[in-house]
Amino acid sequence: MKARILSLAILALASPATAQEIFPATLAGHAYLPALSLLAPPADAPRDGWISGKFTGVGRNGVPLSVPGDTGGMHGKRLTGISLPFIGQPLQGFSGFAMDKAEDGSVYVLTDNGFGSKANSPDTMLFFSRMMADFETGKVDIKETVFLHDPDFKVPFRISWDGTDNRYLTGADFDLESIQRIGDSIWIGEEFGPYLIEADLDGRVKGVYPTMMNGKQLKGADTPGISATSVIGKDWTVPRSGGYEGMALQPGTGLLWAMLEKPLLGEDGKSEGDFLRVLAFDPAKREWTGDSFKFKLAEGATAIGDFNFIDDTRALVIERDNGEGEPSLKCAGEPAADCFPNPAMVKHVVLIDTASVDADGYVRRIGQIDLMNIADPEGRARITTDGGEEGRFSLPFFTIEDVMRVDDTHIMVAIDNNLPFSSGRKLDAAADNEVVLLSVPELLAAQ
Repeated sequence: MKARILSLAILALASPATAQEIFPATLAGHAYLPALSLLAPPADAPRDGWISGKFTGVGRNGVPLSVPGDTGGMHGKRLTGISLPFIGQPLQGFSGFAMDKAEDGSVYVLTDNGFGSKANSPDTMLFFSRMMADFETGKVDIKETVFLHDPDFKVPFRISWDGTDNRYLTGADFDLESIQRIGDSIWIGEEFGPYLIEADLDGRVKGVYPTMMNGKQLKGADTPGISATSVIGKDWTVPRSGGYEGMALQPGTGLLWAMLEKPLLGEDGKSEGDFLRVLAFDPAKREWTGDSFKFKLAEGATAIGDFNFIDDTRALVIERDNGEGEPSLKCAGEPAADCFPNPAMVKHVVLIDTASVDADGYVRRIGQIDLMNIADPEGRARITTDGGEEGRFSLPFFTIEDVMRVDDTHIMVAIDNNLPFSSGRKLDAAADNEVVLLSVPELLAAQ
């Protein structure tokens, strides 16, 4: 009882933007798509698409499976057991769930730009898929994959495969991170512009919309036209990889609310604060409304992963730090193959109330669950976790980028496995495309 009284006292002292309750989560299902899952490009795509990842090292390397993947300097350069370049296109990590499902019940899911930057992804194709996770068998079934293309020249700049007939889009053109379906259109939030992209259900681009805020176009480090002579804080204010990581479709209003992944930069080139801006777009009018609110990050969080409404005003947001791996295996000294130098600490699904915004523009955080502390009393986990413990399930991944409500008591969460660079569940193996079903009745009922 004393612990409960203490926690309520702490909540009472917290600011309205961060005051919240911690709710329990229980693993109700676990499924995954193997990390090395590849697709054949469309028959009419350039032959360049048959070998992907040729530019992830120094210069060009067209020899398939010749360069071992590793986790990079931040995570100790541990080998992941999968090598580049790939034969075909990597299905790799899921980077957003659409709230409205397809007619057969499958979920529209997005795959991001490829290998993390414009420079290393000109041979990776952009697409969305329809996915179904079978939690009884543990398998993830990809029902359909739709490749984005721009034969009508809707993209307002030169694309990587500009001179081809079908003009398929690649990771050198856009970094896709969030997705919603509205009728016969797919809407995608991306990070390079940041832009909103409208396509039909066959992947044909119908429009590309730059971000307007306070009467000016919001630009990032990778917006076409930004160069080495551009002035940070003046010519561009969105940090690299800081565009629309989450974009939620609001029931009732039909508005798209696009959430930036990272804080904007001020005139001095420094972060404007520990909050993210969320901007409203009217897809019927195809224009920004000017409405917005702020999402305050928890201490230790650096970015968000996804954003979806559960009713007319309440929504789920994934927030995270940059860590991966179980804290129990944190390196005591120099990075090594048997430890995580920067383990996962802050991995949350947060419930917010968009109808409750304070005088400073901050949306109210109702409560959250801890994705590093999920109860698994029935042993539903299908992959053991290095450094884990019996009865506890976790998502110790760098990028957790998908969340949606399933029913009154369950949500579904999935990861972006950054193939072949992330390996949070294992010390020495690339992360699979994991999809988990969580029982969270208290969170979903919270007001």
